[in-house]
Amino acid sequence: MQLSIPDTRKARILVVGDVMLDRYWFGDVNRISPEAPVPVVRVERSEERPGGAANVARNASSLGATVSLLSIVGQDEAAQALEGLLQAANVRALLCKDAQLSTTVKLRVLGRQQQLLRIDFENMPSASVLADKLARYREELAAHDIVVLSDYGKGGLADVQQMIDLARAAGKPVLVDPKGDDYSRYKGASLLTPNRSELRQVVGKWDSEADLTERAQKLRQALGLEALLVTRSEEGMTLFQAQGAVHEGTRAQEVFDVSGAGDTVIATLAVMLASGCDLASAMQLSNHAAGIVVAKLGTATVTLDEMRAEF
Repeated sequence: MQLSIPDTRKARILVVGDVMLDRYWFGDVNRISPEAPVPVVRVERSEERPGGAANVARNASSLGATVSLLSIVGQDEAAQALEGLLQAANVRALLCKDAQLSTTVKLRVLGRQQQLLRIDFENMPSASVLADKLARYREELAAHDIVVLSDYGKGGLADVQQMIDLARAAGKPVLVDPKGDDYSRYKGASLLTPNRSELRQVVGKWDSEADLTERAQKLRQALGLEALLVTRSEEGMTLFQAQGAVHEGTRAQEVFDVSGAGDTVIATLAVMLASGCDLASAMQLSNHAAGIVVAKLGTATVTLDEMRAEF
């Protein structure tokens, strides 16, 4: 089937969730430390990229959509760096500042293109800032076509059920990238996009495709979802709807780094749906985008030109 990419320039996406700053230190490794049996990395260069919900927003923007990002950050250097990166990515950043919060940072140390270590800096936002964010969310809903809730378990979506209810009451589809083993908090969303291991935490281990379908459909019905999209790594992805299941095999030619691939999937879904695609076509395009992004290092984006070139 020939895929067709719609005109995405009128798509208006509101991304809400946990943002982070992804930092990469690249260097060479040629000796073991005399202090402990660990490699010594001589850092030669560094990079910074938006991560989490910020990577979702960056991916949606790279596909031509108008994107707003609503999240909570600290009043620190990492937040300033993140704001600069979002501005460069043409994302409208609506960042609520919490003086007691440290902006989430994931520092990855790489030697010879292999990740050797990841260090996380994070804590939870305060209730008052969460309330401010929810008030801003109410104000922003009407100006957007689709809401994407990107949950990384950092506390920024503590009020996720209320956000889903508000969006649905406003007639806005809600796509959720879930976290944890309690999916009842996402009840009433339009679509959830768990990966294979995340789904197993919720429905248990399946022993066949028929068993997976039964478990996935039971979950979809219990949560009142229009659809459940399960990303399955090398097995591609499967879309479960009331009318049945549709499967797409993987399009990845070479897998270099899967970090952030789920962000690309949900961002592409949102942009394509907001641009007039049906859900099955949007899934195919998302699968295609994921196949491109996993060939890149770290949290990365896909452009429309890259997608067209791969067809």
